[in-house]
Amino acid sequence: MKIRYMLLHAYGMGGTIRTVINQANAMAEAGHDVEIVSTVRRRKSPQFDIDPRVRVSALVDQRDGVTADSLARKVWRRARGKIVPYGEFAAEYFTERVEAAVIDYVSSLEDGILVTTRPALNLISARRGSTKVIRVAQEHMNLASYHEAVREQIGRHYGSFDTVAVLTETSRTEYHDLLPDTPVVRIPNAVHMDNRRHSDQSNPVVIAAGRLVPQKGFDMLITAFAAIADEHPEWRLRIFGTGPSQERLQARIDAAGVGDRILLMGRSNQIHDELAQSSIYALSSRMEGLPMAMIEAMGHALPVVAFDCPTGPADVLTPGVDGVLVPPRDVEALGAALGRMMDDREARLRIGAAAARTAQSYTPAVVMPQWEGLFSALSSGRPVVADPRTAR
Repeated sequence: MKIRYMLLHAYGMGGTIRTVINQANAMAEAGHDVEIVSTVRRRKSPQFDIDPRVRVSALVDQRDGVTADSLARKVWRRARGKIVPYGEFAAEYFTERVEAAVIDYVSSLEDGILVTTRPALNLISARRGSTKVIRVAQEHMNLASYHEAVREQIGRHYGSFDTVAVLTETSRTEYHDLLPDTPVVRIPNAVHMDNRRHSDQSNPVVIAAGRLVPQKGFDMLITAFAAIADEHPEWRLRIFGTGPSQERLQARIDAAGVGDRILLMGRSNQIHDELAQSSIYALSSRMEGLPMAMIEAMGHALPVVAFDCPTGPADVLTPGVDGVLVPPRDVEALGAALGRMMDDREARLRIGAAAARTAQSYTPAVVMPQWEGLFSALSSGRPVVADPRTAR
């Protein structure tokens, strides 16, 4: 099969970029003809490993620096495109020039499968994409997390797709209710679990990872940990990631007087070693799609303490078995759950072992056949199964 994956910025960092590249690599490994198309390019080289059999191209090269296609809000407002709605998280990328480049590309295709991977690209594909190709919309966030203007456009235009693919059963229900006549399938992202060293629960470290942005809720995690820090003086909290909220988060740490206990670690090329050397994974997000960093932590036999935010954690975890869920944004409950887990090494070992077993459901060996089955069904005109796991 000929499969094209379209990303906003295939040369950047981020969970969606990583998981789509993983999909492309797996499909190439399975013998398919695979290409990754990057809407923009702002770096010389990709940040994630791409199989040499996967072709990579870019529509708009922005490596020369600030141009009319920059992220400057005032520039975007003057030069914005006509399709991508205000409120799409990456709307400012889509100047008139960038949007036109995407339209020209998706309308020119003659065959194969086109997979677009965020609302901006999905909407352009739905409205201007060639009907000679099979069009698949990937959604990596839950529907409620989007701006009202984005949800309205999704409801109006996603019916043009051959299928919409989402990450969780909760999201599948949401999108099916909005798009009753469009096939909506649930296929999770895949996480490699090879050679994952399990935590032995000897190191008093709580770990969290993600972009330093409000969505990830690290401000609440800092407050929750600071509230119980005196009761657990040997424990540390390490937050890995970079992003625009770094200064604000550091100011919160300093104001709480726990600068020696809570550390913003930046980006790490050894994150799997860091996970294996920790004892609890904390997820404090205000919203998620499918929390990949959490699943990776589970692969290291780390128990998870998480907000039951929309969506993701509750679709993965069984409370009390492989993790602990507390009410969304309940900072006091998050701190209390962390404290209980800190106090009980036996529980950490038991729950962590169960977490490692759960994580095996997200390996490429389990997930990628679901994608192949979907693409094969679409190519042959067979009915699409809502949850491909049930078709095996």
